[in-house]
Amino acid sequence: MKAEAAQSYPEECCGLLLGVYDARQELARVTAVMPVENTWTAAVNPFAEGDRSQSSPSKRNRFWIDPQILLQAQRESRDRGWSIVGIYHSHPDHPAVPSERDRQLAWSGYSYPILSITAEGKVQMQSWRLNDRDQFVTETIQTARLDEK
Repeated sequence: MKAEAAQSYPEECCGLLLGVYDARQELARVTAVMPVENTWTAAVNPFAEGDRSQSSPSKRNRFWIDPQILLQAQRESRDRGWSIVGIYHSHPDHPAVPSERDRQLAWSGYSYPILSITAEGKVQMQSWRLNDRDQFVTETIQTARLDEK
């Protein structure tokens, strides 16, 4: 994800986290990361009327995942016993904190890692999850080396 954020800079990158969610432990186990094309255009902007937070919304401050890609990923994941457990995106030259627009588009039950990326390639990541009041709260990211399985 970090390499993709750097490669996509100054535009936002985005992608899906595939794996298994353990509701008892409230833990998402990510098995695969699926980068997808940022297909944002003004035509798919779901908040065009109220989108006054930026003077010129673009892929530099917006992302969109084609719904057909989401359906395809759900089907392929289901065949492996997985599901989509999260959606990530980058914030070029902006903190790894979700915007109000991010919150409005978020679905409960998913993890939302955000990668802050600078022109110098410095990346910081924080993951978020909606609570029962539809507000983002931070969540811990744990990583395991492949040879630790």
